Amino acid sequence: MKIENSQKKSLVLRMILIFTLILLAAALRLAPHPWNFTPIGAIAIFAGATVRDRRLSFLFPLLVMFATDAIIGFNKLSPMVYASFLLSVGIGRVVAGARFSLSGGTEGASERSQRASASQQESASNAKRHAVPRIAAATLLASLQFFLITNFGVWAFLNTYPRTAAGLAACYVAGIPLFWNTLAGDVTYATLLFGSFIFAERLVPRLRQPAATTV
Repeated sequence: MKIENSQKKSLVLRMILIFTLILLAAALRLAPHPWNFTPIGAIAIFAGATVRDRRLSFLFPLLVMFATDAIIGFNKLSPMVYASFLLSVGIGRVVAGARFSLSGGTEGASERSQRASASQQESASNAKRHAVPRIAAATLLASLQFFLITNFGVWAFLNTYPRTAAGLAACYVAGIPLFWNTLAGDVTYATLLFGSFIFAERLVPRLRQPAATTV
């Protein structure tokens, strides 16, 4: 019972940290910034990777984004941006989530089975070893799909380019400078979010993901 209560407290503290980091990053979206240099892609990846509950990993960052859009304003491309945002959450869950779902101690498991504990530690070690490449891959994929989806939306809905293959190609070519801004923003904010989270885990052991539990 004491172990279960300790695990629950760790999970609560962990979720508070995750949501606090997301809220802080979202607030930076309201500050002046270069075009497409925003935290929204990194927020989506971070939420997907760290929030184990599937529904909550999509819902909370979506609500945060909606709240900031209510201040900034919506536009014709908002549905495309939201679709891309949700896809980035999925990318975070699939590509970057392994390290964080296995993160942390094995206190409960070690008492129940030494063999299970060793397996947990080995899995966690392997996941941590591949954390940076996974996060980098998720960030690149998220930036790329945002570029493809939103520029398709510009071509399809804004009447700025001919509705032809040549017009679509011209739209993508014109959007390349903004792609680099998107990628730079995603890399910067992903580094801050994941870096802060991992640093907090190391600084406060209770924030590490308890073994054999679900959120």
